[in-house]
Amino acid sequence: MADVEVDNARQENLKLSKMKKKVLRKQIKAQHTLMRHEGIECISHTTQNLVIANGGLGNGVSRHQLLRLVEECGLVEALLMPPNKPYSFVKYGTTEEAKKACNTLNGKELILEDTSHTVILYVNFVRKVHWEDIMPTNLPPGLKVVDELISPEEERTMLESIDWTGDEVIQNAQKSLKHRRVKHFGYEFRYDHNNVDKDKPLPAGIPEICNMLLEKCLRKGYIKHKPDQLTVNQYEPGQGIPPHIDTHSAFEDEILSLSLGAEIVMDFKHPDGCTVAVMLPRRSLLVMAGESRYLWSHGITPRKFDIVQASEGQKVGTIIADAGDLTLNKRGTRTSFTFRKVRRSPCNCTYPSVCDSQQDQQKERTPTFVGNETAAAKLEQEYVHKVYEEIAAHFSSTRHSPWPKIVEFLRALPEGSIVADVGCGNGKYLGINKGLHMVGCDRSKNLVDICGEKECEAFVCDALSVPIRSGSCDACISIAVIHHFSTAERRLASLHELARLLRPGGKALIYVWAMEQEYNNQKSKYLKEKKAKKGKEEEIDTGVAQGPVGDQTPDNSTQDLTVSDGVLNDSEDKGCIAKQVINSSLPVHTNRTSFHSQDLLVPWHLKGGTKKKGESITTLQLPAGSNKLQELSPVFHRYYHVFCEGELEAACKTLDGIRIQRSYYDQGNWCVVLERQ
Repeated sequence: MADVEVDNARQENLKLSKMKKKVLRKQIKAQHTLMRHEGIECISHTTQNLVIANGGLGNGVSRHQLLRLVEECGLVEALLMPPNKPYSFVKYGTTEEAKKACNTLNGKELILEDTSHTVILYVNFVRKVHWEDIMPTNLPPGLKVVDELISPEEERTMLESIDWTGDEVIQNAQKSLKHRRVKHFGYEFRYDHNNVDKDKPLPAGIPEICNMLLEKCLRKGYIKHKPDQLTVNQYEPGQGIPPHIDTHSAFEDEILSLSLGAEIVMDFKHPDGCTVAVMLPRRSLLVMAGESRYLWSHGITPRKFDIVQASEGQKVGTIIADAGDLTLNKRGTRTSFTFRKVRRSPCNCTYPSVCDSQQDQQKERTPTFVGNETAAAKLEQEYVHKVYEEIAAHFSSTRHSPWPKIVEFLRALPEGSIVADVGCGNGKYLGINKGLHMVGCDRSKNLVDICGEKECEAFVCDALSVPIRSGSCDACISIAVIHHFSTAERRLASLHELARLLRPGGKALIYVWAMEQEYNNQKSKYLKEKKAKKGKEEEIDTGVAQGPVGDQTPDNSTQDLTVSDGVLNDSEDKGCIAKQVINSSLPVHTNRTSFHSQDLLVPWHLKGGTKKKGESITTLQLPAGSNKLQELSPVFHRYYHVFCEGELEAACKTLDGIRIQRSYYDQGNWCVVLERQ
């Protein structure tokens, strides 16, 4: 009998030993994951500070539940729960309490409140706890939230006034939406083309109880115009709205949204990547006008819990990224009443980059290159590939200053990362971070030869077919390359090729030239450098073939150049040797001016004639207007498709297994950072 008990005890100890080893393996794995993906360094010696993996808001752990758990081990000085992250930080009063918590909570299974899911916590020591607020605290310009606009009795009456059964309009809407119940009054919003049938008003106008509410808003000055269209949406917990901007041509300035039944967090995003999470309490009215209506996208993330302020004081407004005051709030069934006024004339707002009315007018004014695959390849061969072979040496001499944000991206990559620079040009980014294994490729043999002269690894290939194994790169960069492809299909194919190269977790940085050379009331460096030098003509290169626009201007200490007046005939009148433009539908751009067409030819005045292999381009100090200078200044034309705001992001969103980590505007370029999931 005693032998049996001893044997059972040994088996029990063996099980415990195996469990401890498993927890230890998972704990070490959590250390590596936190370091690799979040930059959080775990340490082996005891401190007052702990990081709890799987114990974050991103895992569905609420502040109340975690605080109750960690307080069992001692006095908690601080509990920080960063938004949307799968970990939390806790600081104890003493190292002994922190050590106790580490031993007690490591490997602990936690059943999440309000769900049947479980998570297993893994705890490690950290030197210190630090978290910076990264979300703005101000509402987007033109946006306001009116709390408690109506009483609970009025809310009940409005909800009961909507009959969700037996309505044909609802059924049609359901086929398009699938994620929520919808009903229209006044005019039907057509989700198939994101507009309204302005000439076909619905038999049912806005209900009388809603009209009374709108009259109240007019009297109190919350709105300036009375809406004539109402859309009622009902959302179950876990449902949401994709980020969008209400169609400019469909509705006037003010858009109102009344939240009934439950509170919700709505996310607003500026084109520069700035995001604001706004709490919309039950029975509150959201008013979007001006910039918040026309420029910022808004949406509701599909999830069952919202991240909100834990303190009782704040019930309305922005959600501040104070990691010491965030928790989870379970969603309820919400019904929104969205009021809008139908627009009867084209929109002439001050945000043309996102205005469909003004973009349609732009399309009518300017011809765009549209061709088949063969025609596109022929155009690129003539106006991209051949040109860069001719101008390689001169082009390289103007590409010597790396851009700070691209340098920042490369230097932030872990040591030993494998990085591909697709469209590397003269290789100015290949040696930025000596700790990386970088390889470049470019369509121009002459530019690749220049990379070789710098002892950089580079080879010749097409960006649509890069001979690198799929999933082998930790990162890729494509700096001012994709805008040289002449069809949307070829531009998308180049994005697919970049995505193909990335391993899971790998990142790609992409820059393209922007249609908007004046953004947020500031001119880009490209426009600012229009001024010519006194007493001589100055050539200014407008292209960004293998480098961002801001690195356009040659170093004045070594270059003495001539200005292009832009149109082909003007160049010929000046005596320059201009290459024939075979596609007459493409306008020739005037250097250092705003763009008026997305597809165009950009002049490059070659300094000192065409460079032959083994020769160098010499700077010649000749007077302006000299016949000799004109003879030595051939003009080449390069094809560009300049990207409108949101165009690059929209293309990237079609890529499978890729998420947009960040998007921004940088000196006349639209830029994105992608991540392979």
